[in-house]
Amino acid sequence: MIPLTSDQLNLLAPNARSSYRETFESADVVFAEYGINDNRLRIAHFMAQALHETGGLTVLIENMNYSAKRMTQVWPKRFPAEKDAKPYAHNPEKLANKVYGGRMGNDKKGDGWKYIGRGIIQCTGKESYAKFGNLLNIDLVGNPELAIDPQYSLKIACEEWMEKGCNALADQDDITKITQRINGGQVGIASRKDWLVKTKNVWM
Repeated sequence: MIPLTSDQLNLLAPNARSSYRETFESADVVFAEYGINDNRLRIAHFMAQALHETGGLTVLIENMNYSAKRMTQVWPKRFPAEKDAKPYAHNPEKLANKVYGGRMGNDKKGDGWKYIGRGIIQCTGKESYAKFGNLLNIDLVGNPELAIDPQYSLKIACEEWMEKGCNALADQDDITKITQRINGGQVGIASRKDWLVKTKNVWM
């Protein structure tokens, strides 16, 4: 088992939120359940993705406060021009309902906002909340804020990691495919690669 110590966490994420620090206190036990700390590549890749998704363990809930220009970069098909994005600029709830509504299991008005990304690998969409809630026997659909509860957040992230076959991809040192599985695309790949360099320096 490859351990994750508080010193290592402080080195990688000195500004980590207290809730994330609490979450990772049990990391060795949780990782062992999912085989993530079986080798150094797996823990390095998992933590690189986690650190990117949470901004160095500082972000609990997805930030939907975008400028019109940034929306055209993140969602070019939905917002091909800035004029299309302007009605949603700096309006997180309206934007979340626009980009997430009607998909990912979000079938009711307001679901896009209610089930925005939360936690270590940003659990997103009612379908994912239901799936991981059922696996862990918790009501994530009824209580989406549980996705950032220290008792559950790491387990939810590990369930998603396992479901998407990321241990095998980490064994191959394939950050591109891991990012595709986690993100659904390659958004933030440069940042993810930078984090991987840092995590490898800690564990490799």
